[in-house]
Amino acid sequence: MAREVTLLDFWPSMFGIRVRVALAEKGIRYEHREENLRNKSPLLLQMNPVHKKIPVLIHNGKPISESLNIVQYIDEVWRDDAPLFLPSDPYQRAQARFWADFVDQKVIKTFTRYPI
Repeated sequence: MAREVTLLDFWPSMFGIRVRVALAEKGIRYEHREENLRNKSPLLLQMNPVHKKIPVLIHNGKPISESLNIVQYIDEVWRDDAPLFLPSDPYQRAQARFWADFVDQKVIKTFTRYPI
């Protein structure tokens, strides 16, 4: 499988950090393209025309947006490159999703409301 991977991102984005951690855990080499969120690139607008937001992972020319979708995609495509992010047991998977959602709803929203 060809592994042409590009990440459109903005370095302090907590959602981008989530994707960068997933890529690092799997050992995936990728091109990082820093976005100026006040002057979005034509590539970002083309790859995420609905929300026009980062992060966007481009794999072999196909865009995936929204950080949790991207992490799940990485886990499914690169299954053999490292242990899976989610456990195989359905109950444990549900618990992992609960805590991921908790972080999104409580921690990330708190930091975005009250930036340091």
